[in-house]
Formats: sequence, structure tokens, C-alpha cells
Amino acid sequence: QVQLVESGGGVVQAGDSLRLSCAPSGGTFSTYAMGWFRRALGKEREFVAAISRYGTSTYYTDSVKGRFTIARTNTKNTVTLQMNSLKPEDTAVYYCAVLRGSWGSQTNSAFDYWGQGTQVTVSS
Repeated sequence: QVQLVESGGGVVQAGDSLRLSCAPSGGTFSTYAMGWFRRALGKEREFVAAISRYGTSTYYTDSVKGRFTIARTNTKNTVTLQMNSLKPEDTAVYYCAVLRGSWGSQTNSAFDYWGQGTQVTVSS
């Protein structure tokens, strides 16, 4: 079974950038569409972005459009989330996962093989 490992989180100031990475520990996810989610303290885990199997299509939640970019490099077996113009409300634990449901899904139940997450903290 594929295990996903996220990295790249940290503490930054509002307006700064971070790039998160997701890689499998054992196996590959090059045959799957992938996504990023986040969970802020006291809130439910919410969808952030997703990318198709070959990286040719993406979709985002409205609050990050124009600021975040999801990408993948199948040769390196990595999915990244470039986060620019960060805001305090972006503070959360960020998770990557494999899309097992229909393309365009944004629900937790459509995704599987969740990683442990990486903390992103944006100070004002």
C-alpha cells in the first residue's frame, strides 16, 4: 500500500511563499490523480487543489485560486503545492492524498492514502 509523506511546511509571515512536497514511501502514484487538503485548528479538513494523472488538468478551491499552484513530476514521483501570498487564514496542517473518486471531486471521501501532514503557520 502506498504511504504518502508530506514535507516543506514551516512558519512564515503573511505575504511569504512556501512550497510543499508529497512523495510516496514505497510504490508510486503516477497512475493516479492527486490532491492537497488542509485542516485548520478546530475545523474540518477541506479541499485545496487537485492535479490529473499526467499533470495536464488542475482544479482549486476558490480561496486559493491565483495564489497556489499544484504541480507534479512523475519522473521524480512528486507532487508539489506552491503557495504564494500566504495569509494567516492559510494556517493549517496540509495533507496530500490520492484521488479515488471522480475527477472534480472535493470531498474527503473521494480521496485515499492520506499522509501525516505538514504544518503551515502564517503569522500576520
